[in-house]
Amino acid sequence: MFDYKLLSALAAVVEQAGFERGAQVLGLSQSAISQRIKLLEARIGQPVLVRSTPPTPTDIGRRLLNHVQQVRLLERDLQSQVPALDEEGMPERLRIALNADSLATWWAEAVSGFCAEQHLLLDLVVEDQTVSLKRMRAGEVAACICASERPVAGARSLLLGAMRYRALASPAFIARHFPEGVRADQLARTPALVFGPDDFLQHRYLASLGVDGGFEHHLCPSSEGFIRLTEAGLGWGLVPELQVRDQLEKGVLVELLPDKPIDVPLYWHHWRSGGQLLGLLTDHLAKACGQWLVSYEQ
Repeated sequence: MFDYKLLSALAAVVEQAGFERGAQVLGLSQSAISQRIKLLEARIGQPVLVRSTPPTPTDIGRRLLNHVQQVRLLERDLQSQVPALDEEGMPERLRIALNADSLATWWAEAVSGFCAEQHLLLDLVVEDQTVSLKRMRAGEVAACICASERPVAGARSLLLGAMRYRALASPAFIARHFPEGVRADQLARTPALVFGPDDFLQHRYLASLGVDGGFEHHLCPSSEGFIRLTEAGLGWGLVPELQVRDQLEKGVLVELLPDKPIDVPLYWHHWRSGGQLLGLLTDHLAKACGQWLVSYEQ
């Protein structure tokens, strides 16, 4: 039988990215949570954590984390059927990984009513849409939004739609770098803005225009900061259409190549044995996301 106090210690250390913060969440001392991890490893006969900064789960640690995530959700279902089991009456907390652009645009409006109705708290992990699936694979989250259709073992994926991005720059930037009009081959020779080292959207966009090779760019790991830098004329960037409608109407930002947007599919990944709450949230997103995301053909 599993000792869920030990498994909770493992989950807290991974989710809180350290022994000290994990101990605080559980109301334990750092020494006590460390002892629980050691006891878990002694019972299993192998390490469950790599003692790095932050600590990362081993292969067996990931399997245990996947189990803990699903047990938490199934326990909530049981508590709703047998209220006497819910001694604290605390709201459920769901850990979800999603990309910064979704968080900055449609996500809050899409889930606010659902969270209020279900008495649900969210623990959001921000990752680029191309890599957030690794959080599912590591057992750190119950669900994620990413650009990949293929789910990890034990999970399902659902296409929510696509975010439409447009190549934008400030009028001053365009006047400085494209005085005779914008040409696709010139984009690689002008400063660009890229969200982070895992963001290859600009590369894909240039490749779709027949432009290969590298390009000079700033790195800006902030959705709001990305817009501010674009407005200030530091570079051109691919920006979610949802985020800059006012700037486009006012002429603060201008599209470089009209009618050449790029759509990024967004898939909702969730554990198959995730319980009723995760199923309800999945159904809710499937119905609601059409208000903000464009249709996408797989």
